[in-house]
Amino acid sequence: MEINTIAVIGAGTMGRGIAYAAALGGYRTVLEDVSPAMLEQGTAYIRKALEEGVARGKVSAEQQQTAIANLSTAATVEDAAQVADLVIEAVPEEMKLKIGIFTELDRAAKPGCILASNTSSLSITEMAAVTKRPRECIGLHFFNPVPKMKLLEIVRALETSDETLAACREVGRRMGKEVVVVRESPGFITSRINAMIGNEAFYMLQDGIASARDIDTALKLGLNHPMGPFELVDLVGLDVRLSILEYLHRTLGEKFKPCPLLVQYVKDGRLGKKVGRGVYEYDEGKK
Repeated sequence: MEINTIAVIGAGTMGRGIAYAAALGGYRTVLEDVSPAMLEQGTAYIRKALEEGVARGKVSAEQQQTAIANLSTAATVEDAAQVADLVIEAVPEEMKLKIGIFTELDRAAKPGCILASNTSSLSITEMAAVTKRPRECIGLHFFNPVPKMKLLEIVRALETSDETLAACREVGRRMGKEVVVVRESPGFITSRINAMIGNEAFYMLQDGIASARDIDTALKLGLNHPMGPFELVDLVGLDVRLSILEYLHRTLGEKFKPCPLLVQYVKDGRLGKKVGRGVYEYDEGKK
């Protein structure tokens, strides 16, 4: 199963990052979004990221030119899917929305095209069940920011074939990622462990055990985490973290019950860096 063209559905933070990695990996890459403005922002981000890569010596001028030549956009999901060998959806983390996308992709994509979700916690098997190609459905969980994060978590659903898995391993390799494979389970590897750490940090903050800054510092210096749990949740989005915890709570039980303080922050609109206020306050992107 050879992959030559990758379509990415959704030009938000994750989608544009995945499209960057695909184009730089040598794939013909089609980026789609329902919002023309978001699509324009996504392509501008990719061009800027490539320029920064050249400036840092991480990307050659030739790679930059090839990646830009590889990149195109599509106005509809159908237009993007029709030309692709692999489609990666990167829409918001809502099962109803993802099932709708998978249903549309299954109708539009050519036979043998792989359908992948960038979900960080939801069931690939449930998405695959609405298609006529469950053997070609898989999870490809990239990490933010995609250009810098080396991990790709490949999630094997109930009926995912060996051929689909092998093709996606090769995609990960060409994108410069380290691949881990996990049998589908709520939260997979990283989201499940990260959600528990982050939730416990909120309970500690709620109980007045330590300040957010000191909890972050302790985990960075004492456990060698690259970011503290509050720095990370502000980057990911408190609403995204809460949605994951609610799903894990429903599927795995009480140990994942969201901390009331996290729920309160989300209700107050403290969603993280994207709105300028989360656990920390942000001024032009700086704490």
